[in-house]
Amino acid sequence: MAHARISANLPPDIDPTKAPVAFGQRALPKLNEELQSLDLLTQQRALMALCDLVHDPEKVYQAIAVGFLDNLKTLLQHHDCIVRQKTTEILYIMAMHNIGRQGLVQNGIIFALIELLDDPEDICRKNTHQVLEMMAKIPEELVLRF
Repeated sequence: MAHARISANLPPDIDPTKAPVAFGQRALPKLNEELQSLDLLTQQRALMALCDLVHDPEKVYQAIAVGFLDNLKTLLQHHDCIVRQKTTEILYIMAMHNIGRQGLVQNGIIFALIELLDDPEDICRKNTHQVLEMMAKIPEELVLRF
């Protein structure tokens, strides 16, 4: 006779590092709320999901409109190295898009990033340098406008 067993392992197609993302207009506001959570795992999962979403320039525009950059600026000073790493990675991906570079300039992210040039984690310093390199490519007339 067969016995039913319940495994403690997750199914192979579920990634525990990914946050479940809402659909449509609610996805980015929900992630923004999760970034403000006091739970470290919730913050890390939201950052992982956001990292996947910001490859699309439309999502970058929506993220700036929702107010992600203020939260990301705060997370640059987080005590956890994974949070700082994913935050700098998200900022680097956003800086690849023109709208993202404009948002970074408008929200003063550059000054917050400069503090990470001495970060103990190599990957945080690397991502910071990449963001600054992308920001150096912004046309001068756009910088003067802000």
